[in-house]
Amino acid sequence: MRRSGTGAKLISVPYVVWAALFIIAPLFFVVYYSFTNAAGQFTLDNIHLLTKYIPTFLRSIWFGIVATLICLLIAFPTAYIISQKSDKIQRTMILLVMLPMWMSFLIRTYSWMAILQDTGLINSFLVKIGIDPVHMINTGGAVILGMVYNFLPYMIMPIYSVMAKLDFSMVEAAQDLGSNRINVIRRCIIPMSIPGVISGITMVFVPSVSTFYISQKLGGGSFDLIGDVIERQFQQSYNYNLGASLSLVLMILILLSMAVMNHFSDEGEMVI
Repeated sequence: MRRSGTGAKLISVPYVVWAALFIIAPLFFVVYYSFTNAAGQFTLDNIHLLTKYIPTFLRSIWFGIVATLICLLIAFPTAYIISQKSDKIQRTMILLVMLPMWMSFLIRTYSWMAILQDTGLINSFLVKIGIDPVHMINTGGAVILGMVYNFLPYMIMPIYSVMAKLDFSMVEAAQDLGSNRINVIRRCIIPMSIPGVISGITMVFVPSVSTFYISQKLGGGSFDLIGDVIERQFQQSYNYNLGASLSLVLMILILLSMAVMNHFSDEGEMVI
């Protein structure tokens, strides 16, 4: 028993070291810089300055919510359709879902810039068929579109992984008892898919709220998100203290959203 306990401790050492270096230490420095000034003295000035960025926080949360809802509306039926196919077709469709993720995030975003520009592919096609071009780039819709495109696989995959393991004998039983397709989806498939839905919402909402590259390239700097502000504080203004305080608030918001999602996930499992 002692050898087993010693072996388990030795096996856990790399994880403990990894967590200390790449999780605990960065969090410590974020908290430290948040409550100090450039001279290292304790201050609450950085926290007081956060009120200036409340509209940016609200915009980030709103864009994240909209992008997450759109991803959910697209991903749920997509995951359901994939789960109903044969194993061979499922593997092919999952490959197609994941294929864009093999390319660089930067390249994917630049591709949408070429598509949405005033002289891009869409507007060029519209002009050819006699329709006036539509201004799409540097808009809030373009930013949300970029979020949806880049993070949609993170919504599809967890929902599909749950649906692929569902016991469809319950669906057949509901159909035998007279439930129509809508009731089957509402009373059987959706409740049983809640764990995957919650995971997908978390995996999409968190990067959507904290992103900065998408808003810079597709928003043209007109729609600052909190990630943009943090990036500028560290890369341009070199105000590490304010950047750390912004990061601390963002981290707290993300942790709160994850706690809420986990709460609903636990309730969904109890209902099932």
